[in-house]
Amino acid sequence: MRKSLIAGCLASLFTGSFSFGQELYVPRDVKKAYENETRSESGKPGKNYWQNSAKYKIDLQVNPPSRTVKGSEEIIYTNNSPNTLNSLNFKLILNNHKPGAARLGQASEDYMTNGIEIDSYSENGTKKEWNSKNDGTNKMIKLDTPLQPGESVSLSIDWHFDVSKQSGREGAILENTFFLAYFYPRVAVYDDYMGWDTMTFFGMQEFYNDFNDYEISVNVPEDFIVWSTGDLLNAEEVLQKKYAKKLEKSMQSDEVIRIATPEDLQKKEITQDGNNTWKWKVSNITDVAIAISNEYNWDAASVVVDSTSNRRVSVQAAYDNVSEDFHEMVNYGQHALNWFSHHYPGIAYPYSKSTLVRGHGDMEYPMMVNDNSHGEPELARFVAEHEIAHTYFPFYMGTNETRFGFMDEGWATTLEHLIGIEDLGEENAIESFKGFRVQRWISDDNMEQDVPIITPSNILSGPVYRNNSYGKAALGYLALKDMLGDELFKKALQGYMDRWNGKHPIPWDFFYSINDISGKDLNWFWDSWYFEPNHIDFEIKKVTQNDNSVEVLVANIGGMPAPFDVKLTFADGSSKNIHQKSTIWENAEDEFSIQIKTDKEVEAVTLEGGIWMDATPENNTWKK
Repeated sequence: MRKSLIAGCLASLFTGSFSFGQELYVPRDVKKAYENETRSESGKPGKNYWQNSAKYKIDLQVNPPSRTVKGSEEIIYTNNSPNTLNSLNFKLILNNHKPGAARLGQASEDYMTNGIEIDSYSENGTKKEWNSKNDGTNKMIKLDTPLQPGESVSLSIDWHFDVSKQSGREGAILENTFFLAYFYPRVAVYDDYMGWDTMTFFGMQEFYNDFNDYEISVNVPEDFIVWSTGDLLNAEEVLQKKYAKKLEKSMQSDEVIRIATPEDLQKKEITQDGNNTWKWKVSNITDVAIAISNEYNWDAASVVVDSTSNRRVSVQAAYDNVSEDFHEMVNYGQHALNWFSHHYPGIAYPYSKSTLVRGHGDMEYPMMVNDNSHGEPELARFVAEHEIAHTYFPFYMGTNETRFGFMDEGWATTLEHLIGIEDLGEENAIESFKGFRVQRWISDDNMEQDVPIITPSNILSGPVYRNNSYGKAALGYLALKDMLGDELFKKALQGYMDRWNGKHPIPWDFFYSINDISGKDLNWFWDSWYFEPNHIDFEIKKVTQNDNSVEVLVANIGGMPAPFDVKLTFADGSSKNIHQKSTIWENAEDEFSIQIKTDKEVEAVTLEGGIWMDATPENNTWKK
């Protein structure tokens, strides 16, 4: 296999020679983690692995159509690291709405707000100054008392913000319907290899959160329904008895129950009289999101996600009646949770509920989805499945979406394709994947498209960010599945997930875990697919027909070790496909000779890649 000059030089630095595929490039901060034994080169968490955590008690006051939200929170933050923390970094994601904030795209006037404005801040009961005027999406606050290893600090914060008129990942969907996300000051991740996460949120990349415990209360006017991450603790206190019973019944129902219909909303008899405070609780989760409306339908059912324990999960949908696709959204959610739990990744959905909200984000949150309405039912189901797949990556696995987007978007895209084969049939799923995930990358010869996938995604933007995070990465995971076979692939994937769920894995933890669990040295594959500036481009160099065989010489011009089929078309009109896995490139240089036994006369040879599309398909066919 061809090696890039950069990769070759890196190999020579570490090994003293240009040996192929023996070592992966490892950044200096990750090497320090190996030295500190917080991580290991077997891919397992090291014996000294640690991560910090917090307990959040959040109270919100929301009074639509007023877009001003008032919040207060109590945080108990625990330092499990071996280091003394002199400061805390806070994430203030909504400050991306402030005029003048750094953004990777244009923003309309309706997107603009004043961001998060802090009204008061206390550390261990002592009030401290917090001036919000020049805050960005990070705010480093010096502690009065340094936080020693094993100790906790108690923080109290009051704040307010305006929900933006323009709705995307969060904002006002309708006049009285809000989707609230990233709405609270959150202590950033402090981890074992990078320290504080101080990466700026530019509006494109996604997030990196600790596993925390949350208690949430949301006070809203009469007739407003609240949906949230977590378990609703007081359904009978906020809902009229009839609707509380419908909700309870849905928890054990395979059939969809229409908890609140347009007729119910018109009667205004769903909630208890006066303002209501909805209370939610959830543990060991990376974030929370909330939806609020007095004009949305409410459907619910449940699905068994663990056949051994018969554990059921609630599936709910909140939507305006004109969004016709959402009338089927609970069914789509049931199907996705069932398939992901029992097929790929084959791990039971880890939470108690999934709520799909009609918004504008096409975005995932723990236990929540915020999706546009789509006119085509297949597209609506496809988007819902992709967002629900994110339950596993990043939420169950705790990956750093901001820096390593391919560790979550790549896997969600992989799962999207695998469930798509079930939904659409293999041929249609392949064509859909090619058109939506591969074509824009493989047909674009801009040098940016060759940037290696391992490049930190927080420094990327535009098409290269999306292609590296989604399609290119997923093609690598699917090539791995093709190469290992279903049984070993699933064993390795589940083994990696078992090692790292609830933690913060990085790419090297994944690569080395798959090597370790599969019992195979796949560094040659990881290097060629994820570390080098490669693409998919094969060429038939020569075809030689002998009495009992045909020899096909294939050149790997692009460098990616993608699988493909060799299709032989014979003089009698028949044809034969011979599959070639990525392993043919393990010990090859730029070319590989494929020997195929046949006593028929060959008229034509074609390389067919399926989802692994070739950049120059015109040289993939030979004719006699």
